[in-house]
Order: sequence, then C-alpha cells, then structure tokens
Amino acid sequence: MQVTKTVEATRSLVKQWKREGKTIGLVPTMGFLHEGHASLIRKCREENDIVVVSDFVNPTQFGPNEDLEAYPRDFERDCALCEKMGADLIFNPQPEEMYQDPCAYVSIHTLSDTLCGKTRPIHFKGVCTVVSKLFHIAAPDKAYFGQKDAQQLAIIRKMVRDLNFDVEIVGCPIVREADGLAKSSRNTYLNDEERKAALCLSRAVKRGQEVIRTGCESEAVLKEMRAVIEAEPLARVDYVSVVDALTMQPVERVEKDVLVAMAVYIGVIIGCIAQYTVMPLAA
Repeated sequence: MQVTKTVEATRSLVKQWKREGKTIGLVPTMGFLHEGHASLIRKCREENDIVVVSDFVNPTQFGPNEDLEAYPRDFERDCALCEKMGADLIFNPQPEEMYQDPCAYVSIHTLSDTLCGKTRPIHFKGVCTVVSKLFHIAAPDKAYFGQKDAQQLAIIRKMVRDLNFDVEIVGCPIVREADGLAKSSRNTYLNDEERKAALCLSRAVKRGQEVIRTGCESEAVLKEMRAVIEAEPLARVDYVSVVDALTMQPVERVEKDVLVAMAVYIGVIIGCIAQYTVMPLAA
C-alpha cells in the first residue's frame, strides 16, 4: 500500500494505473476510520482493480463554531485498517495542498436547504467542493459513500448528474454497533453515560419503522420518534424530518419510500450525531 501527500504524486500514480487499463475505486473519508469505512473499502475492493482512500479532514465543510480542531485523527490506525482491507493508496494531503487562496467553490441549491444544511449553511458547499476536487485528482470509475449520511449521498449523486462527472456513485448500507448505534467517528466524543443515552436514536428509528409500515401522515411518524428521543434527558433534537429520498424536500404523507432523517445532540458534545434510515412501506 502506498501513501501520497500531494496532488501531483496522486495523479501520477492514477495515470499509470489508467495506462495499464485498471479500474479505480475511490473511498472519500475524513479519517479516524471505523468498521463503517471498512465496509466501503471492502465493497470498493470487490468491484475495482485499484482502491484509493482519501484521508483528509476538509476544513471548508466546518462552520466557525464547529469541531474542526477537535475532530478525531489517528493516521497510523487509518493506515492499518486500509492495508487490512486491501487498499492500494491512501491520499493524505494537508489543507494547504488542497486549498491555495481559493476563489472557486461548488455549491448545490434546494437539496442543501433542508436537514443538516438548514443549520450548517456552508457545509455542503465544502463537501461538494472537496469531492469534486477528489474526483478530478483520483479520476475514479466508482466512488463509495455511506447511506448514514443520506443527505450528503443524495447531494453527491445530484452534483454528479448535473456536472456530468464520469463516475458511478455507490451507496453502501449503514453499519451499526451491536446495540444499534450507527458507527461514527464522532461517537468517540461520548462518555459512558452519553453513549448509553445515544441509544435513543436507534430506538426512535425502530419506532418510526413500526409506525410507518402501513402508511400514515408524516406528522404521526415524527410525533412518535420525537417522543422516544425526548424521553432521554441528555438528548436535544436538532431536527427529525420525513423527506423525499431524492429531493430532500418534506412530504406530508408517507405513500412511497421516504427518508426519515434526524440529527440529535447528546449531552454537551460539539456537533450532532445524525442517523438516517430509508423506511419503505410494507408490501
């Protein structure tokens, strides 16, 4: 497994692999990798000749009061996981390698106006910009993203269609802990009491699935899910919403597959733990 720190070195390797006729898969990450990331790398390994993992905490998607400096980092651990999963290359640039007095950014409208985008107005501009850059640098045939960040996945797919990127976007299922909590790098912020309290999220998902099976008004789902979360004293709801899984716009009645998304603060951690689920109607 190789490690590159510069755009030039990464492009040089990619061009060599392309000349050899090899297919390239990209797994974009912000590091501090866990089993959720491992599942993306594993899927990428199955479907491509070359696996490239980007390991970069992207500053442009963090707001002024968000946790950029506190975001967990452990590059040696990341390398060990990537090598175990069969990655061929880790691209690990510094911020100054990716951004030199930038004036050009990639923004997306409508899809970024709801859910996490409502309270984090610059977040998805940063995400779209860095992902666009990674697509240009690594020139992947396929790129792999987790369904846990469902709004991000929908936005990336729309950006790829609108800007004619020649890359296939592959969404991969949520990976959860044994007790149901979705795996997240930010879970490390939680102390033991907060970690236990965070289970209200998976309980709320389960309750929402029970309510939604036969079709209902969206408000009925939200009421039941909020009740589960608000019963936990350490939890504070940022949002719980029922939206169209493609447009990210609210829907009043559940009559087809929808995305039920929520972001919840647990205790006093900076940021939020977001857990998403696509809830299909029962046949």
